[in-house]
Amino acid sequence: MSELIKEQSIYVEKKQDLSINSARSYVVMKRAVDIVGSLVGLILLFIVFIFIALLIKLEDPKGKVLFKQKRVGKDGKEFYMYKFRSMASDAEERLKELLALNEASGAMFKMKDDPRVTKVGKFIRKTSIDELPQLFNVLRGDMSLVGPRPPLPREVAEYTSYDRQRLLVVPGCTGLWQVSGRSNVGFEEMVELDISYIKKRSLFFDIQIILKTVLVLFGSKDAY
Repeated sequence: MSELIKEQSIYVEKKQDLSINSARSYVVMKRAVDIVGSLVGLILLFIVFIFIALLIKLEDPKGKVLFKQKRVGKDGKEFYMYKFRSMASDAEERLKELLALNEASGAMFKMKDDPRVTKVGKFIRKTSIDELPQLFNVLRGDMSLVGPRPPLPREVAEYTSYDRQRLLVVPGCTGLWQVSGRSNVGFEEMVELDISYIKKRSLFFDIQIILKTVLVLFGSKDAY
């Protein structure tokens, strides 16, 4: 009987080792895909970057082309996330006036007809082109191609211990939230989607989400 228990114990230990090694290999492969994917994306989309930059400057010469915002990443580490500027240059100052009009539930701010959004901004948001500079974040390692949306510090301040599970992994440019209705999905649903992703994540699952994201980009009516 003692021999049987010993064999079972060895089996469990080996299974745990395989699970740990599998998790490590996934992290290594995921990072490799992130580096290659972000580099290829930045090279292929270089002309798009120049064109969008010109449009933004022509509409609002005062503001910068790129907008950087402090976000919270894995294990609560803060970093600056980059996006094409889609709002007027005084957008942050005007936010306090609009907080009462928030259309999203929980610790998020969303407003369908946000008066701060420029004409070019509406287009690049609708097509998610405003998110492309996040490829720089992916290359730096702040973000991954796939993962939970990186929250704002003020959002994290309202998180419960359950919500904080979103911060267990590197945040991503796209994820289950983005391919599941995006602005039509409330905060609590987003948290559930992110936790579901964390539990099921694999390289194959990541590729599935990336392919779904491409389809969403060609017919996104949920982005604002």
